[in-house]
Amino acid sequence: MGGSDKLPISVVVIAQNEAAHVGDCLVSAGFAAELLVLDGGSDDQTVAIALRAGARVEQRAFDGWISQKNAALEMARQDWVLSLDADERVSPGLAAEIRGLFSGSGPDADGYEIPRRAFHLGRWIRGGGWYPDRKLRLIRRGKGCWTGRDPHDRLTVAGRVRRLQQDLLHYPYADLAAHVARMDRYTTAAAQAAFEAGRGAALLRMVVTPPLRFLKAYLVRGGFRDGRAGLVLAVLAAEYERMRYAKLWDLQRRARGSGRAER
Repeated sequence: MGGSDKLPISVVVIAQNEAAHVGDCLVSAGFAAELLVLDGGSDDQTVAIALRAGARVEQRAFDGWISQKNAALEMARQDWVLSLDADERVSPGLAAEIRGLFSGSGPDADGYEIPRRAFHLGRWIRGGGWYPDRKLRLIRRGKGCWTGRDPHDRLTVAGRVRRLQQDLLHYPYADLAAHVARMDRYTTAAAQAAFEAGRGAALLRMVVTPPLRFLKAYLVRGGFRDGRAGLVLAVLAAEYERMRYAKLWDLQRRARGSGRAER
């Protein structure tokens, strides 16, 4: 693809120790005029691989997903921004659909949601709320920002939003152990954010939320369609809630204990 074929898009990726993923991610977005990687302090080959893929690499100490992603948005130079995670790939169909947006009179919205399809436990996951998992990722520069509560960030845009039809491909975990390890990190971050916001870990929620989450994922959202993989993922969804509330309760318990110790 020649330089004249590039679209006025900055593909932005925040990364930290993503050597296994970042190269394929950037290659899949080769239609963009700018590839930008904001590195949070990698000690593997992430930076070298990104540079070889033609990306501009900036450095910024990681201080949270939302803060890092907003910083990356500010660094983008093109008129449009496509925000990707390192473990995502732009499918050929999605690349063609995005290219079609810029033909003729150009995009007619300020943001575009993209369906995301995940490959996990040896298969493409259809149920359990995993698909279509629409994500707002392509926005007009200056029209959007990342909001939410770490680690559950979301991109918002001021203006009209439309939906694309082709999939963004997601490879979130190398194996089940990696899934459980990320759950541990994310539930720690989620519990800390809830604690700082003054949210409580009510006993009723600790008891009721995990099984409800399982039923929602497995039955209501069709996790059963993915066979044993769907069952495992529904169990993990319930375990995520149990871990989150348990860690929040522990933070509150330790805070109360510290207060008594000071007195």
